[in-house]
Amino acid sequence: MQFLLHPLKGAGITDGPDLARGEIETAPEAANALIAQCPRAAATPLVSADDLAKRLGVGQILIKDERGRMGLGSFKALGAAHAIAKAAARRVSDGTASDYATALAGETYVCASAGNHGLSVAAGAHVFGARAVVYLSEAVPEDFAGRLRSKGAKVVRAGDTYEASMAAAAKAAGGNGWQLLSDSSWVGYTELPRDVMEGYLIMGDEVARQIDSPPTHVFLQAGVGGLAAAGAATARRCWGGDVKIIVVEPEAAPALLESVRAGKPVTTIGPVSNMGRLDCKEPSHLALKYLARVADAFMTVTDAEALETVALLEKHDLATSPSGGAGIAGLHHIGTHAEEVGLGPASRVQCYLSEGPVDA
Repeated sequence: MQFLLHPLKGAGITDGPDLARGEIETAPEAANALIAQCPRAAATPLVSADDLAKRLGVGQILIKDERGRMGLGSFKALGAAHAIAKAAARRVSDGTASDYATALAGETYVCASAGNHGLSVAAGAHVFGARAVVYLSEAVPEDFAGRLRSKGAKVVRAGDTYEASMAAAAKAAGGNGWQLLSDSSWVGYTELPRDVMEGYLIMGDEVARQIDSPPTHVFLQAGVGGLAAAGAATARRCWGGDVKIIVVEPEAAPALLESVRAGKPVTTIGPVSNMGRLDCKEPSHLALKYLARVADAFMTVTDAEALETVALLEKHDLATSPSGGAGIAGLHHIGTHAEEVGLGPASRVQCYLSEGPVDA
């Protein structure tokens, strides 16, 4: 485990040529208004896991359960689909499209995916008349490719890692005039990933309306950092500076932790993690910039620790994947670092169960 009590809180990372310009959206009202038009939109539950709290030695654990989100099985249903819906709404509003169902006819959205982001792209493209092409690395199981095809997406295999499939998707976008839709941001590419992260604010805003009193701690799993940034935005907007925010990454991919430590975006190197959805070696710049200012601590968990937490969660009727339970794995395995963030028997901890049990 690595644990970094945040040295940049309040100050953040200094702007430079290697850091994307811009900031994430932190207000959820526009995203809430857009999703309200979707017939499948419904709030997911906030579960009080009292027995699990006793097992982990805290006063209360409140888990936002995203496993049933809009029939797609993860929080990412709120992301890419929101970005595509926002593009469709602009066309209807400015009169270039007459209805939502055909608003994006002729457009192709292309992405790389290690999992649920691709499903969100496929679903959003289908609703608004666009085409979806999803690049997968060879490490992504074929049953997930089948799920993408069932949503109407074309699936292309490219490379052995997510990073290789991302490079192939970007090349295809440039070569074919397609719209690249990533959930990560970098220098020169920020608008669409900002829209993706804006969709994730819906999830946190639901938590704020469902919870009866503020949590003392929020544990947030992170890949490129979109979920973590959105969850942190909710925490700071609704509960102020007292709540402790802890960002949890795979030991094999500590992109945010190492970037905060370096004071600039860095690319990490490591083996493939069983937390496949979080196995991202480079951070989203917009997410990194925000988390660098507001998070209290960054930590990593090993693949073995993630599996141990998954087994524990299953015993408490909270079946998930290593990716989906990684934030809770951070709470489970924080050990002696608990004192550094004031975590104890009276703590009220809020976490996200970000997907179902198949880590595909």
